[in-house]
Amino acid sequence: MAVSATGEVSAAKPGRGRRIILWRHGQTAWNVERRFQGSTDVELTEVGVAQARRAARLLASLKPDAIIASDLMRAAHTAAELAALTGLEVHRDEALRETYAGVWQGLTHDEIIARHGEEYAAWKCGEPVRRGGGELESEVADRAAPVVLRHTDKLPDDGTLVVVSHGGTIRTTIGRLLGLEPHHWESLGGLSNCCWSVLGEGARGWRLLEHNAGTLPEPVLGDDD
Repeated sequence: MAVSATGEVSAAKPGRGRRIILWRHGQTAWNVERRFQGSTDVELTEVGVAQARRAARLLASLKPDAIIASDLMRAAHTAAELAALTGLEVHRDEALRETYAGVWQGLTHDEIIARHGEEYAAWKCGEPVRRGGGELESEVADRAAPVVLRHTDKLPDDGTLVVVSHGGTIRTTIGRLLGLEPHHWESLGGLSNCCWSVLGEGARGWRLLEHNAGTLPEPVLGDDD
């Protein structure tokens, strides 16, 4: 399925066999502290850099055709590890940033529960919530999904795009590309640091082939291939 700038979903062009790899950045200190980052520009830890280098070696073997990334340091520096192995240029775009979450940003998980418990519970139940007075998840998808599709449209047949972004932005983008209603997006589990999800282009649109993967995809062998 394709998504317009207004969020409308239409059928993807069949038969081109393109692939989108949505790769979350490596570990940061705020990840370890369970502190909400949002659009705050937090650097990778040494562990995060090592994660990015390991994952980049795996992803490079998939021979990507293009790399795009959030311009926040944790994503841009993760993407740079793959660029160094492939020789590809990284196209940075602020539209791929993590969800802006207002006053939640910088708070730990426990602090958010203590200060904004009702808001947190409503968000977890799938209600449209401006966490901390920030963006709706649908607004994140509105800005991120069109960028992903625009770069996907430039791929050759059977081409691969790597998108280096953030957990929340990746989840909302996947939900939008799969045509899921926003209240179902939470059913997509979170991504671990430097893990990725893979969307493949099928005859009826985009399909989720891998989710929260940290190793190379294995072929699907069976009746559902």
